Amino acid sequence: MLFTSLDFFLLLPFALAVFALLPARHRPAWLLLASWAFYGWNQPRQLLWLAGVTLLVFACGAMLERVAAPRWRASWLAFGVGLLVACLAGFKYGAPDARWAAPAGFSFYVFSGVSYLVDAWRRALPPAAGAAATALYLAWFPKILAGPIERAPALLPRLRAALRPTPQQLVLGTQLLAWGLVKKVVIADNLAPLVDRTFGMVAYASPVELLAAVYLFSFQIYCDFSGYTDIAIGVSLLFGLELMENFRRPYLARSVAEFWSERWHISLARWFRDYLYIPLGGSRAGRLRTYCNVMLVFVASGLWHAGLGYGGLGATFLVWGALNGGYRWAGLATQPLWARAAARLPRLAASRGWQLLRIVFTFHLIALAWVFFRARSVHDGWLLLQRIGAAASDLPTLVLRYPWTGAHATALALIVLLLAVEWFDERRPIFERLRAAPAWLRWSAGYATLAMLLVLGRWQAREFIYMQF
Repeated sequence: MLFTSLDFFLLLPFALAVFALLPARHRPAWLLLASWAFYGWNQPRQLLWLAGVTLLVFACGAMLERVAAPRWRASWLAFGVGLLVACLAGFKYGAPDARWAAPAGFSFYVFSGVSYLVDAWRRALPPAAGAAATALYLAWFPKILAGPIERAPALLPRLRAALRPTPQQLVLGTQLLAWGLVKKVVIADNLAPLVDRTFGMVAYASPVELLAAVYLFSFQIYCDFSGYTDIAIGVSLLFGLELMENFRRPYLARSVAEFWSERWHISLARWFRDYLYIPLGGSRAGRLRTYCNVMLVFVASGLWHAGLGYGGLGATFLVWGALNGGYRWAGLATQPLWARAAARLPRLAASRGWQLLRIVFTFHLIALAWVFFRARSVHDGWLLLQRIGAAASDLPTLVLRYPWTGAHATALALIVLLLAVEWFDERRPIFERLRAAPAWLRWSAGYATLAMLLVLGRWQAREFIYMQF
């Protein structure tokens, strides 16, 4: 079931109404039933895979809690994690065609299951994590399709607590839900046709169209993915449950390291840090090992995106991952140089102009990498960049002469709106500003949001991009 479908807008009020009427002790059971209904609504067989992962995670987790011998605990961990990873790899790389691709959200709840087992092995889980709590942890419907990837030690206590939303949570949840829908159906889905058309004919599109598509896709994928997260966090707040922040205005990052570690898909970045990068030795095993570990993490991320995901089978995601790993190598190599320069020129390093320059430069590095994320093949990605590069000197003139359409004007206006909101949000959270604003301004913002959803929203049940991973 999609967040943008009519079914969801019928299920959500019903789930909230029953939730409000039930005694606190019965609410977790109701949320589990609602989550299963949400996940299996259109394809009930998906519940079989969710049930299998749930049983495996709970059984191995229970053994990890009961067994004391380190050897046997390590065996149970290897068995559980190995089977989960094998299933994920089988779906992604062993399926002959898209009909046998992984169920929606499979990799997200597999990642949650892996972290559950590792935390159980580390004895970091809260006591008495029962089967129902484990099932709800994996199946919680707002996050199951595309995250955030929550950790059991943080989420399980919240699920077992008396869930009762406060008035502030209800207001913030509604606002996040609305803003997430704007990001998805108003911004991302209005950019998508322009992006799809150009990336579908790289050899024939003009350099201006190709350049515009690179920028438009950068904002499409951000609004699509962060829009899902905003909706997931907002819906969870309506039930009194807080999920972790997953995006923090990523295109205001001043370095690639900041982009990936602090602003984009934060839950996945921390997952790779805690369950891959640090176990590999992190930055503690010497400079060469650090470089290798960094690249392994980004290549692993590329492998996760590859398979029968967005763009199909191919090496594009590996190029995307390796390119971002190369950025991090360059950042690590030049870090001492920049530190010395900042110490000698502190006023310049702290100036707004320099910070803005860093933001713009970082954005273009990330946008360049997104080319291979979106391209249908590595050849298409290189061809796109070559054609833009060959016309670089003429681009200012070509941009002015290009016959821009109303769709392009709408896309530009939506991106400007997004950037304005993000800029204000960076300085002070936008919802805090609204809470302190006069009533007429709050109501005006609400009506403007509703108008955008009704007039500009594309409600054709287009899937969220990351559901395919």
